[in-house]
Amino acid sequence: MSASSKMREVMNRVFSLLTTDESRQIDLELPFTILMFALMTASGITLYEGWKKLCSVNLLPRTKKEAKEIVRRVEVLARDPLTVMYRKAEETKSKNYREFLVGYVSAMKSGGNVLSFLRSKLSSILAIRSAAAKQSVETLATLVEVYTVMLVVTLCCYILFVVMFSSGILGAMGVSTSIEASPITYFLFMFLTSLMSVALMMIAHLTRKSNLIALKKPYVRAMFPLVGMLIFFVLIIFLPQLQFVVDLLGMPLLALICLLLISIPPIFSYRKIAKKNFAAEDAMPSFLRDVTEARKTGLSPETCIIQASKRREYGSFSEVLGLIRNQIEWGVPLRSIFRNIGERLKSWPVLVNFFVLIESIEVGGGSANALGILTEYSEKSRDIEKTKRNMLKPYILLSFIWSVLLSFTMTTLTIIMNALNQISVVGVTQGIVTSLQPTIGLFSAGVIFQCWLSGFFMGKVSDGSFAAGFKYSAMLAVAAYLSLLVSQSLLGNMFNLIP
Repeated sequence: MSASSKMREVMNRVFSLLTTDESRQIDLELPFTILMFALMTASGITLYEGWKKLCSVNLLPRTKKEAKEIVRRVEVLARDPLTVMYRKAEETKSKNYREFLVGYVSAMKSGGNVLSFLRSKLSSILAIRSAAAKQSVETLATLVEVYTVMLVVTLCCYILFVVMFSSGILGAMGVSTSIEASPITYFLFMFLTSLMSVALMMIAHLTRKSNLIALKKPYVRAMFPLVGMLIFFVLIIFLPQLQFVVDLLGMPLLALICLLLISIPPIFSYRKIAKKNFAAEDAMPSFLRDVTEARKTGLSPETCIIQASKRREYGSFSEVLGLIRNQIEWGVPLRSIFRNIGERLKSWPVLVNFFVLIESIEVGGGSANALGILTEYSEKSRDIEKTKRNMLKPYILLSFIWSVLLSFTMTTLTIIMNALNQISVVGVTQGIVTSLQPTIGLFSAGVIFQCWLSGFFMGKVSDGSFAAGFKYSAMLAVAAYLSLLVSQSLLGNMFNLIP
């Protein structure tokens, strides 16, 4: 498949995502909606009471909106809940949600086993989610390939810009141009190429959603050094007195240091958050399984949670479970415990699972049947997410490959320009070639910045969060700079062209 056809495929999928955002949000929350109805049905809660309870579930905003609308029509318009659900099925754009509503109404009217229908529908939704996860991986893979092609084209433009618009080269060829080769021109060119990267990142953002919610701390910690570095570079441009900093370190090394200063604080911040939340996502199904099995022995739900939280194989999640155990033993209400959990964890699936667990205990006494439904769903969801992450890991290696290749190509350009010192070209003097060196240094720094920027793209692709990109950005920037040094040393010594 050609690059153009790949790009068309990605854009078609993006357009589809943009035009069906409402139905995508419903589909994202639908498994938990069905799970809530299954738990309430298993606990003896009526249909209408179930919708009223969903009106207060803030973790499912789209479902909350649908529930409020259904309750409003029932109470204000005095309509039957089943009739309202059937009308909503005709109005919704989500195929899965429509099938769920129609199937629920049919099961209720025919007197069938509603719980059996809900469990069957939940299994069907999980199968659909698994297929959708594989499709999203294919979309992201195509997007990574498009991004790679974009970087190659960008590098070609870098080279043409350096060679064609550097001072004196076009004049020596008898070609006149109105483009001024000033630092502002170079920065404008880099800005346009970076804008292309940002556009592809936004496409990745539409395709890959993060499980972490309200993630602000890493971005806040990056903001202050970012503003400081921007002010520093502006001062270098407009204050010649600071030029000695560039002469001392060189533009590539200076750019690397500044980018690392921006990346390092949020790296540690995100690592702490991700470690705890990813451990919670991996351990939550096992925890729920322990609670369910303990509940089958006849222990109270609270005692089951206390017993299950004593396991030591949960990693960083054990700290949160210890807090839950202590608060239960102190007599703290379960809903207050859930609010405390929300302050410590940012993983949306974990928080929803905790909410459903607490709801099943408070509403129906935490029956073993209801807890079994929750546990089964949690285990299958974890397997789907782990499979998706494993399928995306190889693309991280690709980002290091393109960083090295970009730096190697820039080194080759440097060697070619230095080779002009040793050959006779009519109209091209030693001074003209020497004047190219700052330009090459500036574009070498641009390559490092481009690699650093691509780290955010890889963070979004692999982990679903731009905050994860700080780690990859720092690694790719260092890899690009080291590649510049190593390739210059090897090729320079090989051809004896670099002083």
